[in-house]
Amino acid sequence: MLGLFGMFGRSDSLKALDQALRSFDVHPSTVPEAAKLATVKLLQRRAPDDSRLGDADYASAAELLSYAILGPDQFVASNSLAAANLAERRIEQAIAAGDGLDAGLILLALHSGAIHPEIAGRFDVETSD
Repeated sequence: MLGLFGMFGRSDSLKALDQALRSFDVHPSTVPEAAKLATVKLLQRRAPDDSRLGDADYASAAELLSYAILGPDQFVASNSLAAANLAERRIEQAIAAGDGLDAGLILLALHSGAIHPEIAGRFDVETSD
């Protein structure tokens, strides 16, 4: 996955996630590499054993991460109100459930320091250190 310390280039999974982030107007360099690696691991854990992750898997994760990183105003300006509303519902459901892929992605954004302050404040996302 690491491409053997960059000697062989980035893994296909990281390239796909980078491309998905770009499609939601988030430059991949603004997302910590560890957060991207953890995102791929979360996606892989949720995939059936013998299946490969598809573009839709990366796009779904990137959409939620992008909303959490950009905040609602910038996300709407770069994408759409409908996409922002969907992301907000996903965050609300993830917080209510307390577990699952979306909850993991939100916590990942929080712990990596990439989460937008308005998202953290609006949804009362906090750690229990």
